[in-house]
Amino acid sequence: SDLILKNREEVKKYLPDILGRVLARIWIDKPFKESFKSDPRQVLNDNGVFLPDDMILEFQKPNSDRPRIVVYEQRPNSKFRLRVLYLQLVMMAGR
Repeated sequence: SDLILKNREEVKKYLPDILGRVLARIWIDKPFKESFKSDPRQVLNDNGVFLPDDMILEFQKPNSDRPRIVVYEQRPNSKFRLRVLYLQLVMMAGR
């Protein structure tokens, strides 16, 4: 069943959990990481998650040990982007 997010509130409610799972998978699945890096929105769509058209996904620092996914909202005909949320994976070694 597809998850179609219609507005900022729904994105803030549902997306952190989904992106958390994306980051965890990126950590262990190289091909998934590469496809997410090249087209994050398409990867979500392929997995049944659809964002509003005014939302932009950016995968930042993909090759560091602190990769980060940032979600922006961009109004039509505007260059201004509002950061809606971001998730960062911080890898820590246990002792």
